[in-house]
Amino acid sequence: MQDSKNQQSAIEDRPSPVGSDIKYDLFLDCVHCGLCTSACPTYLETGNENDSPRGRIYLMRAVTDGRLELDDKVKRHLDLCLDCRSCETACPSGVQYGRLIEPFRVGIQERDAAAGRDVTKSWFHRWILYGLFPYPKRMRVALWPARLMQRVRLNRLIEAIGLTKLLPKKLRRMYEQLPRLAPAGKPFPEVLPAIGARRARVGLFTGCVADAMFGQTNWATARVLQANGCEVVVPPQQVCCGAIHYHSGAAEPAMERAIANAAAFNVDDLDAVIINVAGCGSMLKDYGHIANELQTQDELARQQLGKFAAKVRDVSEFLAELGPRQPTGEIRLKATYHDACHLVHAQKVRQQPRDLLSLVPGLELVPLHESEICCGAAGSYNLTEPEMSDALAERKLAHILATGADAVITGNAGCSLQIQAAIRKAGHRIQVVHPMDLLDASYRGEQLPARTD
Repeated sequence: MQDSKNQQSAIEDRPSPVGSDIKYDLFLDCVHCGLCTSACPTYLETGNENDSPRGRIYLMRAVTDGRLELDDKVKRHLDLCLDCRSCETACPSGVQYGRLIEPFRVGIQERDAAAGRDVTKSWFHRWILYGLFPYPKRMRVALWPARLMQRVRLNRLIEAIGLTKLLPKKLRRMYEQLPRLAPAGKPFPEVLPAIGARRARVGLFTGCVADAMFGQTNWATARVLQANGCEVVVPPQQVCCGAIHYHSGAAEPAMERAIANAAAFNVDDLDAVIINVAGCGSMLKDYGHIANELQTQDELARQQLGKFAAKVRDVSEFLAELGPRQPTGEIRLKATYHDACHLVHAQKVRQQPRDLLSLVPGLELVPLHESEICCGAAGSYNLTEPEMSDALAERKLAHILATGADAVITGNAGCSLQIQAAIRKAGHRIQVVHPMDLLDASYRGEQLPARTD
């Protein structure tokens, strides 16, 4: 009798399998047809079924059922996933893959932390991924030496004599990903007036890494919104969207940032919250769902997050809904458009950027083969999974070169970093710009800034 009680107690004390808090019907939506495999970047590279969405869903479900141990081999197949969500676009059954892989990763980190194997305590996670990237002010300070070196061209000497090879691998990767940085722009005022009759009042989400590295694109976005009759509010209290934390499994700090952003923007007084970075936009739109998924205790916080998420729009999506004013400045440029994964797959924003670009006089937009296949950036993936990231970057670059384009247009900071690094590494001179950079230049009757490398 005592043995039976001890066995029952042991069962009750045993931790629940990773994935047990995920709604099980989400696993069952997958009928294992395999139509997702041709859209999956990692499967295209490895040909391994376990590196496909179908295979990963099977692995996660088997772990959740207790039929498979979550060992290093299984975890490796899951870690290799870019979370690009291209499988969702390809799936005829409507499988919500992101609703599976993201909470499953949170569960893995919680399990590892409980067992004393928390990889996020590494120097890279603590000081770079979590300690630097989410803070734009810290990023700007950290980037100051790079801006100075680029201005006096000292970076070319450093690269020529191979000093970068002395850096730790991840820091060397970070250096290689650096774009040619524009001068640090002036800070935003809290309100920018509409030009002409006011058609909308919007909030502008400026982000963290994107704001520090591509501040000029945030300003271009604001000017385009103003040119389209929008009063632009830029709350100084806004913080990182939390995607850096959530996509690496750190749920609690991600929710802290979500709650801070929902409080920073008075959405009752705004027609939309505008974002120009695909990865951030996907995260912001998911705030309400994530709060429910993580069972946030504060009901008021859940409601505020849901209300905030409902107002979030990618800038291309919003302008298409508003009805854009015609830009008149001619920009003679042959360009191709790369679909950022979290814009085309997670947010389902595909045609709107192309329609906006078609308004720019003189711009020739040529199609890009496999435009919707991930370039390998995927947030911090290009730092944590360099081999797969480089393989996907080379695949993307080959298709870009085949277009004969002089510029690549994309609506995500991570894609910009990844693609421009691949172009520079291969010795080509192709610009990488955001759709708002082009529209802003056209509205102002200017040309794009000349390349400095």
